[in-house]
Amino acid sequence: MGTRMAKPVAAAAAVACVLLAGCVGQPSGGQSGTASTSGAATQTATASQSATATSSPSSATPSPDTDETAPPQNGDRVISSVVRQDWGVPETGSPWSIAHEVHPPIAQPPEPGLPYLYSIGVGAHPTGESRPYDQISFRFKGAFPGYTVEYVPALVQDGSGATIPMPGTAAVLRVRFNPAQAHTEDGTASTIVSAPPGAVGYPAIASYAGAGDFEGYVTYGVGVGRAGAAGQSQVRVIEVEKIEQGQHLYVVAVQVDRTPWTG
Repeated sequence: MGTRMAKPVAAAAAVACVLLAGCVGQPSGGQSGTASTSGAATQTATASQSATATSSPSSATPSPDTDETAPPQNGDRVISSVVRQDWGVPETGSPWSIAHEVHPPIAQPPEPGLPYLYSIGVGAHPTGESRPYDQISFRFKGAFPGYTVEYVPALVQDGSGATIPMPGTAAVLRVRFNPAQAHTEDGTASTIVSAPPGAVGYPAIASYAGAGDFEGYVTYGVGVGRAGAAGQSQVRVIEVEKIEQGQHLYVVAVQVDRTPWTG
């Protein structure tokens, strides 16, 4: 734990479509702590048992699915689905902060001692239950990490402070996880087994980019909307704990309202 990974490792180019029915995106394919949040937390699903993943970070690839809350295969199941922050705008300087109690090390080597990023998915939901939205989903193993969500003027690389270009977008939404990591315990490889290409191309989520896997922080930027247009879309955050193909996953799904970009 504490190993620095100076540059991100390229993930597999597979696209995931996640959470709630009505997806049209292509699919891709941990012990949680107590959560606290400023948003309303609504429990929507529970299960009677829990399971623990036994594989190493790169031993399995998630199966395609179209709905985080409706496991597509026998043996898959959702343990819980919780709205952590309902629709709103996490303005610059006033980030949404969702805390989870994590006591490292949560596992012994060779497993990482922090919650670690297992896969990333994106999906378009033009017929969402309350509004159309696009979504990016961060799937962790080990536990839910804490995280912040905030619109920022520019995406900045953790450590170096260099600006990461996100051309063609109207705004940048930063999602920063802590404590978390996206590299193996010895620092030689990424723990991410699948992720879509950075150029997403949806109306609300145009792109995304990694901005750090550094000293317990994992940071991503989400390019929202299109260049030349004004405004910041509303955002919602949902957490799903589930068992999928024997993997115990802790999913943080960030949904971005696509209404301003489809008129």
